[in-house]
Amino acid sequence: ILAPGVLPSARAHTPQPLGCGGGKASGRRPAASRHETELGPGAARCPHRVGPEAMAQPGQGAKVLLMGRAGAGKTSMKSIIFANYLARDTNRLHHTNFVEHSSLRFLGNLRLNLWDCGGQDVFMENYFESQRENIFQNAEVLIYVIVAVKGSTDTSKASPSEGTKDMNYFHHAMESLRQFSPSARVFCLIHKLDLVHESKREEVFNNYKRDLMNSAPGMNIQCFGTSIWDETLFKAWSQIVYSLIPDIDQLQKQLEHICKVCEADEVVLFEKNTFLLISHSSRKSMQDSHRFEKISNIVKQFKLSCAKVKTSFRSFQVKNSLFSATIEPFLQHSFVMVVVSDPQIHQAATSANLWAARSHFAELAKAGAPFSHHL
Repeated sequence: ILAPGVLPSARAHTPQPLGCGGGKASGRRPAASRHETELGPGAARCPHRVGPEAMAQPGQGAKVLLMGRAGAGKTSMKSIIFANYLARDTNRLHHTNFVEHSSLRFLGNLRLNLWDCGGQDVFMENYFESQRENIFQNAEVLIYVIVAVKGSTDTSKASPSEGTKDMNYFHHAMESLRQFSPSARVFCLIHKLDLVHESKREEVFNNYKRDLMNSAPGMNIQCFGTSIWDETLFKAWSQIVYSLIPDIDQLQKQLEHICKVCEADEVVLFEKNTFLLISHSSRKSMQDSHRFEKISNIVKQFKLSCAKVKTSFRSFQVKNSLFSATIEPFLQHSFVMVVVSDPQIHQAATSANLWAARSHFAELAKAGAPFSHHL
């Protein structure tokens, strides 16, 4: 945790942004505020098809399997999160043939070795037969996407093409994972819930979750209901990426201290390109449990709008009689949001505290803190 005295007090009637390391006070804006956020395509890099002979090689990053039947929306969600696609533009994407491999750079040094597995029946059967070891060996995460059956609240009544085959394939995937990567985490996305009537969505989701859990007892499974048309997609992928960040508990402690020293209601850390949630700390109870993914979605859309007019999103502040919220660059690969409701807390003092925190995180990186290298 940050050493006492590193950060100045948040309650400064005449706040002076302080230099780091106990230097003299300066009236200049902290240097970190000069960083610009890069726009353009996210972290997607070099997609290519993986042949039968391909194997996961050490040093390529965390192996992440993205699986599900054809038309489930796997490639669409990947393009929205990592390649800055708008939801309405995903209908131009083609079906994935066999396996497409993408080396994704997330949070700077965190590499995701994403295997987007085509979902046609002939490919799915191949994964569980001749390619079983190749596909499932050394996987750290499996993301399995199932389309919610439109209008049905009982998955057992779904047609074979939409229900039974999904569950059979999922069962085979779990058995393969249990054999070749038993410690892998599994995220099941019950997708396209926007096609289900709002009054039935919770029931449909719970039925799928029950059936998926029963199909793979003892496996580490988390389920999310998702749609490309709202913030639920960002919530699911934030949790997926969160599970891959090393030493995340120590990062949480650092944010708790920043939040306390700034006397903020909440401090939130986002990844720069995808704007997925990394971590947060709250000192007050918040009513909206979906606020992070909503912010991710809003800011991502705003960044894309900026790109269309050939400008760059850098930061913004929302302020009213109840609170002020500021989003600005934090470190090289991250943005920070600070929410303050106390009118006596000056923005300049908050900026000074964040500048001191940046210096401290730089020292943590030099000291070898695992999470700091990715921010």
